Amino acid sequence: MKKLFAVLMLAVMPVLSFAAEQGVQLDKVDIDVSDKAAMQDGARTFANYCMGCHSAKFQRYERVADDLGIPHEVMLDNLVFTGAKIGDHMKIGMQPDDAKAWFGAAPPDLTLVARVRGTDWLYSYLRAFYEDPSRPWGVNNKVFPNVGMPNVLAPLQGRQVVGCKQVQIVEDGKKQYDPLTGTPLTHEACDQLTVLPKTGALTEEQFDEKIKNLVTFLAYSANPVKLEHQRIGTYVLLYLAFFFVFAYLLKREYWKDVH
Repeated sequence: MKKLFAVLMLAVMPVLSFAAEQGVQLDKVDIDVSDKAAMQDGARTFANYCMGCHSAKFQRYERVADDLGIPHEVMLDNLVFTGAKIGDHMKIGMQPDDAKAWFGAAPPDLTLVARVRGTDWLYSYLRAFYEDPSRPWGVNNKVFPNVGMPNVLAPLQGRQVVGCKQVQIVEDGKKQYDPLTGTPLTHEACDQLTVLPKTGALTEEQFDEKIKNLVTFLAYSANPVKLEHQRIGTYVLLYLAFFFVFAYLLKREYWKDVH
């Protein structure tokens, strides 16, 4: 019994440590891995902004192109920058020794990051970089403090800083309004992230959509057969429901004379 308890504790320790590490309120994001347009945009963002350092070595370009409805020629011309062939894995040209020298540690492969971290964490993390001159790359992150990577998406998002601003009061998960005028009740909150106007190529709404599409692609990459599993599962449940009717009728026939 003690051995079983020890095994269970070892199994849940990574989950507990991750929850403790998180320590922040994550933004919720609704991911739809059947949205091919979103995944195509996410794949483009991943190839252009992430694959300079991060690989997806458990994925193949061909599989991604076929699943996302991208012609092979378009995939090779627009999303492959290493001279790889369509059937190759999505690896990067950066050598691990160089990466360790530049960043202190080799950037992790991102094929399964959506399973490890979760889509809400990824969505919040990618939008939570802010300027911090004390850090080696000049940026920090509210979701992952003292992050060791640059904010490669800064040209899209713009310069984000920490400051004070008016935010709406929320109690028990509900936004508060003045009972007489109906106007939102606000208070000044510091340690808030603010994007400086006209410093990025996208508006805040456009950038959030871009990140959502990137997270959608990473969610697909972590489980490319999710939709197929759901389809098969539906057929299995329908078969069981159909079989149950005949099993019940057979059982009733066998037991009708039993008193």
